Amino acid sequence: MSDSFDYVVIGAGSAGCVMANRLSADGASRVALLEAGARDWNPWIHIPVGYFKTIHNPDTDWCYETEPDPGLNGRSLKWPRGKVLGGSSSINGLLYVRGQHQDYDEWAELGCTGWSYDDVLPFFKKAENQSRGEDRYHGANGPLHVSDMTFKREICDDFIKGVAELGTPIADDNNAEHQEGVGYFQLTSHKGRRCSSAVAYLKGIKDRPNLTILTHAMATRIGFENGRAQTVDIEHKNVPRTLRAEKEIVLCGGAINSPQLLQLSGIGPGQLLQDNGIEVVVDSPDVGRNLQDHLQIRTVYKTNSANTLNDELSNSWQKMRAGLTYCINRSGPLSMAASQVYAFCRTRLSNDRPDIQYHFQPLSADSPGEGLHPFSAITASVCQLRPESRGTIMIKSPHANDHPTITPNYLSTELDCQTAIESLKHTRQVMASDAMRSHIKEEFLPDSKATTDDELLDQARKISNTIYHPVGTCRMGADSQSVLDHELRVRGVDGLRVVDASVMPKIVSGNTNAPTIMIAERAADLILN
Repeated sequence: MSDSFDYVVIGAGSAGCVMANRLSADGASRVALLEAGARDWNPWIHIPVGYFKTIHNPDTDWCYETEPDPGLNGRSLKWPRGKVLGGSSSINGLLYVRGQHQDYDEWAELGCTGWSYDDVLPFFKKAENQSRGEDRYHGANGPLHVSDMTFKREICDDFIKGVAELGTPIADDNNAEHQEGVGYFQLTSHKGRRCSSAVAYLKGIKDRPNLTILTHAMATRIGFENGRAQTVDIEHKNVPRTLRAEKEIVLCGGAINSPQLLQLSGIGPGQLLQDNGIEVVVDSPDVGRNLQDHLQIRTVYKTNSANTLNDELSNSWQKMRAGLTYCINRSGPLSMAASQVYAFCRTRLSNDRPDIQYHFQPLSADSPGEGLHPFSAITASVCQLRPESRGTIMIKSPHANDHPTITPNYLSTELDCQTAIESLKHTRQVMASDAMRSHIKEEFLPDSKATTDDELLDQARKISNTIYHPVGTCRMGADSQSVLDHELRVRGVDGLRVVDASVMPKIVSGNTNAPTIMIAERAADLILN
């Protein structure tokens, strides 16, 4: 097997699968796609509710953990990231959300030429195979299937009505002209099965003679010759190997792995690299900085009637019936995504556009994989869409297998703290609405005795968790401190780009999978044209 390629793509996740497909489409360019994890053969990957089995599972998840965080009263959090073909798109909640038009216009205002909403919309559409058909905002000929939610319940309908009572409009598409609204999510699924980036972009092209897909291939270092990225050292099934890229190396490791590999390869904060015995290729202080994430406050309310999944799946027979329903017609509880209802709302802190997002579920659990609560309950997780808090990803050794230090710095600004307080107040108003009041028995999380702002903030610090959206650690920009230029090229070297969620200068107002796929579509276009 030749170790020389035109393009070497590091990471077969949401972005990497796109890059491998588009760069090899001419039939001539030799492309290598590297994935540290296994192929996506685990059946739970393809069953929508299977994320309960795949996150926190070392066979499919990197199983990262953060440092103890002062903003969370010293708690550390588990940070799932996909370690399998398809990356996090193989273990995520399947929710298709693009963010707000203003997010991308702000990127352009920050100097990221070519990344305004009007610039990126064609690439969202290029990726999308929308079940509702093509229109001004949606495409229907792309590889990524996007479909309507089929799993619905009465209590979900009533939550939609309850949010609407407070002034948020009922809407059936948060990815069109306006995001503000409440309704059912659309999913990256097709006929009841997950449509990961691997399914969408690799399934039909794995036999291309010019595409080589290597799984169990851990990238350990990028090598440079005369200022150009030229080689990638890997451990392929525990055997050292070096691949050579004649045209470009494209790093698609995600918000954790990409800055880690840059630092291990000599691109990063100079003192950090020297402290770890790594030769400095480019002293780039912002590699690993600018870390942003959506922090969800997971509120849980016990309900009066047996109308939640906690009741529907309370015994072995009911679980067996749910399994049979899925096997027969790909429907029922096993076809459900991580959340059913979205709500993009404004708190009193925001006058111009939504600043919080709800993920509503007709169920409750302590965490995915731990089983449902033994009582009737619902979950309304709420997160701040554009947090100000910034964290870091930094290596702590020169070895690729050692996880880096993850320091999110959650709830470290006044706006973030105030938004958390307002979010909890808003949630209580929704639960007290005419549509929801009759369902609610009592508040389980947060503590119903917490009423003052200080008490509510303390509750947020106690019960908040990541909603798995880390971005920003290899940001693009026009300033000299940015890690990348506006075409995603690493400053200070040639032949190396980063293409994944780490390039975002600011986090998008919503879930990050669809924007990451869009970023890869646009990056492929930049490279090929």
